Amino acid sequence: MTDCEMVSSDFTADERMEIESIKMYKKDLLDDIQKLKLEIDNVMAEILSFESTEENKTIEKNQRFLNGKKKFNMDPKKGINYLVENKLLDGSAKAIAEFLYKEEGLNKTAIGEFLGEREELHLQTLKAFVELHEFADLHLVLALRQFLWSFRLPGEAQKIDRMMEAFATRYCDCNTHVFQSTDTCYILSFAIIMLNTSLHNPNVKDKTTLERFISMNRGINNGEDLPNDLLSKLYESIRNEPFKIPEDDGNDLTHTFFNPDREGWLLKLGGRVKTWKRRWFILTDNCLYYFEYTTDKEPRGIIPLENLCVREVPYPRKPYCLELYNPNSHGQKIKACKTETDGRVVEGKHQSYTICASSAEERDAWIEAIRASITKDPFYDLVSVRKKKVINQTHQD
Repeated sequence: MTDCEMVSSDFTADERMEIESIKMYKKDLLDDIQKLKLEIDNVMAEILSFESTEENKTIEKNQRFLNGKKKFNMDPKKGINYLVENKLLDGSAKAIAEFLYKEEGLNKTAIGEFLGEREELHLQTLKAFVELHEFADLHLVLALRQFLWSFRLPGEAQKIDRMMEAFATRYCDCNTHVFQSTDTCYILSFAIIMLNTSLHNPNVKDKTTLERFISMNRGINNGEDLPNDLLSKLYESIRNEPFKIPEDDGNDLTHTFFNPDREGWLLKLGGRVKTWKRRWFILTDNCLYYFEYTTDKEPRGIIPLENLCVREVPYPRKPYCLELYNPNSHGQKIKACKTETDGRVVEGKHQSYTICASSAEERDAWIEAIRASITKDPFYDLVSVRKKKVINQTHQD
């Protein structure tokens, strides 16, 4: 006789029924537990699937955002439109400004290009972008350093004017007792930028002295002179440390060429071997530089524009050509230099330079820019107009 049978014989019929009932309840309970385990497993599988889907969505979103940044660096307007259309960026000026100001990996040249446009969204974005800078209690050179580090100042005069106007307004809002007007801040800011070029660009031989810097800024504070002590401190700050220009990966050359008058791809006719080669040209500081690639750190050639003239010139099968020539030295080589493939710097072999643009408009724009570079400082017109405004207001008052 088994223990179970012995135990069972000790129970009454009611007790045995109760035991059977407990056994059935236990079996049902175990079944419910098993069902619950299956349900939990199914829920966990759904959670994992959901998390995986969300993770994939996040990865996909991040990839689209990265693509948008790359598009921005190649074409700022298309890049912003892509980000907005894919709901990766709010299309408001404030949101775009914060993206340009805070997002890492953006090309500083592209930022400057976007901020410099004159459409209403770009103007509002520029205003919001400048307001993200905090200039309170900073002297003007430090504020300019901060401002010019956040993007690359473009070469076109109208764009520079809008950007420096926005800077001057913001600086005066943050420092209400420094200057009597934003015009004063505007003029002095340009004077500081020109001083930086004069003191630290090796192509500028006639270096601006402190006395000349003070003299050129007389009467700009609503007809009154700024304190010599202030101007001396600004001068010393620039003399001791030039502006640090942001370096971008890719097509940025601001570490060498600050604020070019014009830049772009053109075709250049060889001097000795008459073949056309595509070159990246930069016009700045009364010189025309050309490179094989936009990423090159050193130019393939340098053409000083002193004593040269520029004109439109016809050429077989190349309808949009311009020519650089010396009107006083016909038949002689232009004083220029180029870098050979082995790295040697040699004298150029051109009696004139023939360059081809892609359209009549582009050719004419280059001719105008070269003529302007030959005749005067690129900032001269902007500053002189603002100085005249200050002087006229003073006389009226």
